[in-house]
Amino acid sequence: MPAHSGDELGAADTGATENRVVPMRLQKFLARAGVASRRGSENLMTAGRVRVNGVVMTELGTKVDPNTDSVTVDGQPVFLAEQPVYIALNKPAGVVTTMSDPQGRTTVAALVPVREYPGLFPVGRLDYDTTGLLLFTTDGEIAHRLLHPSRHVEKVYRVLVDGRATEPELDRLREGVSLDDGLTAPARVRAIRSSGGTTYCEVAIREGRKRQVRRMFSAVGHPVLELHRIKFGPVELGDLSRASWRLLDAAEIAALREAVGMTEEVR
Repeated sequence: MPAHSGDELGAADTGATENRVVPMRLQKFLARAGVASRRGSENLMTAGRVRVNGVVMTELGTKVDPNTDSVTVDGQPVFLAEQPVYIALNKPAGVVTTMSDPQGRTTVAALVPVREYPGLFPVGRLDYDTTGLLLFTTDGEIAHRLLHPSRHVEKVYRVLVDGRATEPELDRLREGVSLDDGLTAPARVRAIRSSGGTTYCEVAIREGRKRQVRRMFSAVGHPVLELHRIKFGPVELGDLSRASWRLLDAAEIAALREAVGMTEEVR
């Protein structure tokens, strides 16, 4: 699959099949359209911000026909794309994981094809100084499932830490280390090499706490100097160059859906 730099807005076929689920629950429609996660879409409905054919819909069991019904959120029309879009970005440092920033900082929206694929949004986030694999999609449901703690989707990072990390110290991470928000789940971690007073490690976690990897290594006495994500679930960054993006191929999309238990659903 070809890669694209942030200013290239090329289109490609994801290999996905057209969504033919008619009718569908309104919150699922909103999630599939990339408005919000399914839970977030339910909140929009109960807040009275969603209309179907001009009528406010707050009942969560409401169903819509994407082919005939008019759906709006805060007065803005919402459409279901023929095919959800899934994108991998190699996020550089110094970029905020948000689609807009009131402080005027560079955001990930400047690096992905938001005009080509309206409704595109990041799946989770990477810190300002963290680099590597960041997934984007227009499919709110799969994004919600990928981030939900019950799914235990693994994220893998390459980490450069200060000091020479010893095996007993890394064992603490493998067993779970106590942070200010509780004990972490056991992590897979290995030291790759040590040189010049630093250690290069690889770590895999299945949680999504804020700045978790940085806090874990600080807890064992080794502050993180560089953090780079190389894998999210079954999707790998590979040789995608910095600040470039690519569309996921059909096999990767199928693997993502399988990882979150969506293989039984028709698209």
